[in-house]
Amino acid sequence: MKNIYILLAIIFCLSSFSTAAQDLNFSQFYEMPLLRNPALAGIYKGDLRISAAYRNQWQSVTTPYTSQALGLETKFAVNENSDNYIALGLQFTNDVAGDAKLGKTQILPTLTFHKSLAEESDTYLSLGFMGGPVQQRFDVSKLQFDDQFVNGAYSASNGTQQVLTNTNVTYIDAGVGVLFSSTVGDGIKYYVGASLFHFNKPKVAFDKTNNIILNKKLMVNGGLSIPTSDYDKLIVYGDYFTQGGSNQMQGGLMYQHDLVQQDEDEAISLAAGAMLRWNDAVIPVVKLNYYNVGVGMTYDVNISKLKTASQLRGGFELTLTYTNFLNIRNSSVAKTRCPAAL
Repeated sequence: MKNIYILLAIIFCLSSFSTAAQDLNFSQFYEMPLLRNPALAGIYKGDLRISAAYRNQWQSVTTPYTSQALGLETKFAVNENSDNYIALGLQFTNDVAGDAKLGKTQILPTLTFHKSLAEESDTYLSLGFMGGPVQQRFDVSKLQFDDQFVNGAYSASNGTQQVLTNTNVTYIDAGVGVLFSSTVGDGIKYYVGASLFHFNKPKVAFDKTNNIILNKKLMVNGGLSIPTSDYDKLIVYGDYFTQGGSNQMQGGLMYQHDLVQQDEDEAISLAAGAMLRWNDAVIPVVKLNYYNVGVGMTYDVNISKLKTASQLRGGFELTLTYTNFLNIRNSSVAKTRCPAAL
């Protein structure tokens, strides 16, 4: 137990939903764009986007891991005569794992610039930056130590000799990303980009004498939307990321059908498909878009080495999104060119 601080830091780094990654990761990762790439801020149809997510995982195996996220984005044209945009965002996440309530809360503002590259198409080069405070913590009263066991049985009344003077740590985290987005042919949209998180190498140990640094994470992001009719389209998402010697791939596709359509951007639609987190989970997904509001649901079918204990059960996830235009001077509603969602 003398290395409890190191142990806690390691557990915290692995308290995401895939042991191959050290950061919080949602199955509906495409609904949390700022966690993929800061340059994705503002890549949507409208002036405002609100994205929320709730996740509950591993309830069938241990104390459930719960995560919540809220993303806020707004974008506006640089001026009335420009097709260039500035996007401002704020990403909030909260993650709690295990009996000791090992948690992490982060509040990360973002700033992104979208440079128009063509007058005849929605082609943009985007550069985004994210940075802000992060707090890690745990509940020491929930921990059990070797010296609290008497004759092989744990006794809460038997006080520990371990001294834990610090149960929380706060640091500044930062990330940067670049993205190219465009259209081709008859309504085909796509984007490809890369991002680097934790490039400032924040120290995350609870004990300041331990020099534990959060590993940098490099991500590659992609997305593609292909219309198959006036009412249908195929949507593909994919990410690859590497961190601390581990790597992970995730991606999948959805087929979306408009049930009610007033115009291209005003519709009631239903989408269904599946995502795959390599060597970890198969993830059926369904999403309902009701005009400006979207509701998505997934459930992880665990296929990792834990599948025997989990009985293939992983975690439930719910997302809620809202996009709209604002009555502002430089609104994108009147623009011909705009970085838009898939």
